[in-house]
Amino acid sequence: MSRLRQLAALPAGRHTKWLFALAWIVIMAIAAPLAGKIGDVEENDAAAFLPRSAEATKYSELLPQFESDEMLSAVVVYARDAGIADHDRAHAERTRETILRYVPEAERERVPALIPAPDGKALLVTLPLANDDGLIDDVDGIRQEVRKDAPEGLNVKVSGAAGGLTDSVKVFEGLDAKLLLISAGIVALLLLLTYRSPVMWLIPLISVAVASQVAGAAVYLLGKYADLPVDGQSGGILPVLVFAIGTDYALLLVARYREELHRHVDRHAAMKEALRRAGPAIVASAATVTIGLACLLTADLNSNRSLGGVGAIGVLCGLIAMMTLLPALLVFFGRWVFWPFIPRFGTPVRESDSVWGKLGRLIARRPRITWVGTAGILLLLAVAATQLNLGLTQEQAFRDKPESVVGQELIGSYFPAGASQPTEVIARAATRDRVTNTLRETEGVAEVQPAVTSTNGELIRIGAVLSSKPDTATAEQTVERIRDRVHEIPGANALVGGPTAVNLDTETAAERDRLVIIPLVLTIVFIILALLLRSLLAPFLLMATVVLSYFAALGISALFLEQVFGIAAVDHSLPLLGFVFLVALGVDYNIFLMTRVREEVQQLGHAPGVLAGLATTGGVITSAGLVLAATFTVLATTPSVFLIGVGVLVALGVLLDTFVVRSVLVPALSLDIGPRIWWPSRISKGSTVLTSDSRVEPVKVSVT
Repeated sequence: MSRLRQLAALPAGRHTKWLFALAWIVIMAIAAPLAGKIGDVEENDAAAFLPRSAEATKYSELLPQFESDEMLSAVVVYARDAGIADHDRAHAERTRETILRYVPEAERERVPALIPAPDGKALLVTLPLANDDGLIDDVDGIRQEVRKDAPEGLNVKVSGAAGGLTDSVKVFEGLDAKLLLISAGIVALLLLLTYRSPVMWLIPLISVAVASQVAGAAVYLLGKYADLPVDGQSGGILPVLVFAIGTDYALLLVARYREELHRHVDRHAAMKEALRRAGPAIVASAATVTIGLACLLTADLNSNRSLGGVGAIGVLCGLIAMMTLLPALLVFFGRWVFWPFIPRFGTPVRESDSVWGKLGRLIARRPRITWVGTAGILLLLAVAATQLNLGLTQEQAFRDKPESVVGQELIGSYFPAGASQPTEVIARAATRDRVTNTLRETEGVAEVQPAVTSTNGELIRIGAVLSSKPDTATAEQTVERIRDRVHEIPGANALVGGPTAVNLDTETAAERDRLVIIPLVLTIVFIILALLLRSLLAPFLLMATVVLSYFAALGISALFLEQVFGIAAVDHSLPLLGFVFLVALGVDYNIFLMTRVREEVQQLGHAPGVLAGLATTGGVITSAGLVLAATFTVLATTPSVFLIGVGVLVALGVLLDTFVVRSVLVPALSLDIGPRIWWPSRISKGSTVLTSDSRVEPVKVSVT
């Protein structure tokens, strides 16, 4: 046994298991208090989601030169369909004066008077608030005061960027803990059903729960001291990902350990052999997912970078716990944890008459027809992906509209649509008049607000109210026109920002990230597969099946999201994140299948080896797929349309991969192509080639 394998087997040692158990107790004691602080390092403001190189980002970096703290606007709208009455106006004027205390003193003189709607049915006031730790409390205080003693029938809402950020933070507040509890409950139930033991399900669950806590602590520390980007979305996905993928690895290791207990008297020897046999596939799987997620760190979009870093940490923590803590716990408790189905030494395990053995023999009768037909069905499903609409408006970001969204709709009904969230230009002070005139002459600009000068007098900031709603394609076209024109002003060095500019730059960055990261992920995963399987043709075919499965999942998800959830559009980053998750996780199952197939092929020949590999891994991989899909379904319980989209896409994609790609398509391809699938390794020269008319006799194989 090599030095590496000796080290990998240490958790199963008769004496070293105690050291690993003690080490994990110490780690958990340190990690548990820190894991609960992950919310302290989450950033959910607009800057946390901005592209790194975008013009809107450069604009936001200049904002501190205009105030001591970056400002966010809270927009209060008072509306009555029958028209604003005198007592309505009196209430609005009175509350305007009382809520001024939430505005920094240096900014109070700039707060405009109440602005009446052209039809007299609404009033509006914009308040600049300090974007600091007290912002949420400020918005809550404003909302309470403007509603207090409001005349009956007067509709009062607080919107704007400050209102939107407040609502967004509240949506994600406590979400991490909720998802953790639901994920733990689902995993516990599925493990109980899988093992049918009153005890065994606890061992993997404890191991995964520890991994989740350690991952949360690691993310907190890296977010606090190493500037790891963390936001509410990545923080919400972290426990789901750790529970899902950690349970997958646990199922695979336990299955191989259970199999080896039939062959070894000593449970320590059985675990060492299980780690030797299943360990490389699990490590390769984790490496694939980790590196795939780490590719997101090259993204321009900060939200993608956040999910990449946070997700990679979660997978690594899950891997380490499953390869060290889980083996130590299993050998510590012994065989009895499997009660009442205790694996005894020398007793036979189930044979190839299982459902997976029968499926393999059925595929072997007509492998070419099987894989061609399966691929054709997946292609038809992939066509539906063209129905997926990208680009969430503010109104579509959450299933239940928060107050800021309702307020924005109210403002759009009575004022120029962009009144609450103007586009802004920062330029050199010497070009004030030219920039102002250029904005007034730009099509799509309804109003130009007075310029504000920076504290050093060198820059100006000018607001432009757009005639279109700020999160529409028409508004984005207006921003593009503004940029084209102000960039042409000599010496202005103009930068255009604001909510619409952020949306536009986010879309551009999301497209750039797809074009860069998808080829990168494919290349890296291909290299890992080639090294693991010692083949070039097999990795190419496996990658092709996973990509086909991804597009089919995208198509099904488009229909499912619209018909079941009533979601008409998804976030621009969903196709990329779905690709990274599904390619990495889909290749996982192919790794588990094909590494076992390769092992069996070298002993039995190609065709019998393929069938033996399918029969042996079928049960455990299916269980793992169901756990993974069910766990990601938890995201569909959140109010965030982005998280719902991720959950639905990954869950449906995993089910497709588990029951169609790994169970039918890959075995059929392997049988039809024959030993040549292992080209250029030496086993590609094997003499066993299965033709469409061949018959394969049942092979006695062990089944997990």
